[in-house]
Amino acid sequence: MAISLSVVLLLAIILVVLMRGGNIKAGPAVVAILFGFFLASTGMAPSISRFLNSIAEMVNSISF
Repeated sequence: MAISLSVVLLLAIILVVLMRGGNIKAGPAVVAILFGFFLASTGMAPSISRFLNSIAEMVNSISF
């Protein structure tokens, strides 16, 4: 849960920065948000979640 909340917060911050910087307009941003919302309710959602969790575990296992 903490990872998914962090990813959502990070993506929200990136989206706001892109909108404020003029790199993305409000219309395409709304489409991207709706696409993510509807994608989460499809059968692909568990696969995407597992993929993101494996990336997070890989990054977490890297020690400097």
